[in-house]
Amino acid sequence: MYRLILYGTLLTVVMIWGLNVTATKILVNNFPPVTMTALRIFVAGLSAILILSIRKKFKTFKKRGMFYIFLVAMFNVVGHQFFLSIGLTKTTASNTGILLGMVPLITSVLAVIFLGDRLTIMKCIGILIGFSGVTFIVIKGSSGFQAISIGDFYIFLSVLAQGISFVLIKKVASQMDGTVMTAWMLLFGSIILFFMGLIKEPSGLMNFSNVTPMVWIIFFSSAVLATGVGHMFYNKILQKIGAAEAAVFINFNPFFALIGAHFFLKEQIFYSQILGFLMVVVGVLFVTGEWGKIRKRRQVKFDGKIRSIK
Repeated sequence: MYRLILYGTLLTVVMIWGLNVTATKILVNNFPPVTMTALRIFVAGLSAILILSIRKKFKTFKKRGMFYIFLVAMFNVVGHQFFLSIGLTKTTASNTGILLGMVPLITSVLAVIFLGDRLTIMKCIGILIGFSGVTFIVIKGSSGFQAISIGDFYIFLSVLAQGISFVLIKKVASQMDGTVMTAWMLLFGSIILFFMGLIKEPSGLMNFSNVTPMVWIIFFSSAVLATGVGHMFYNKILQKIGAAEAAVFINFNPFFALIGAHFFLKEQIFYSQILGFLMVVVGVLFVTGEWGKIRKRRQVKFDGKIRSIK
């Protein structure tokens, strides 16, 4: 029963993350994207710190720990969120959601390059299938390659930045608490993003008064639920069930992003996007090794049935 609660909570977090792509698309259409993102992440960081303080789990780190947090924040928050916010102004939420599903794929490739992870035949097949799926996503139906937008490229850079951050996190995860690191990371990253917003959008803060209350509700829901609380719940559940099982649920993220884009933004979903989404999911399963684990579990169940019949 406890494990079912964990699975249900994880699926809820993933659903919120998928729908958050739609929320972010709405926000970048109503606010200066970089300034808005900086404030949204800052609110998320404060929420995370508040929750940790209430639970008496908030703490500081030594200089070396802070350096690692700052380094991860530069990729996971600054790089990822900057390119995500800019990219969403130039491409659809549906494309963005599916491309974000490539994060485990990119992370596995980077782990092979920088961490010395073994490159197996299954991983090679997964990489080939996953990147082929991306091709179907960005051509947008029958429009051809001329339909590829600069926004899709920015989203890819966003995915690449997050993949690099996950490789860095993997190296330092054993040295610090994941939830505390998340809170500090959000806080550091938001401050840097804010100064980037001042440079890119000098009058950005002036545009925050001309929005409806509903947009503000979406802003705080995205900041607190999706970014702050969502990441903390995910990191906590990750420690309980392991990265392998959690990775399976992450594959539902693009699905919920597609649903949100279609129903809330009225975006048309192309068959090529659905095909690309399925190929990315299969590619992720191959690269992360989940495909083999699923086959083994099914084989064990099948063998068990045969033995029971005998």
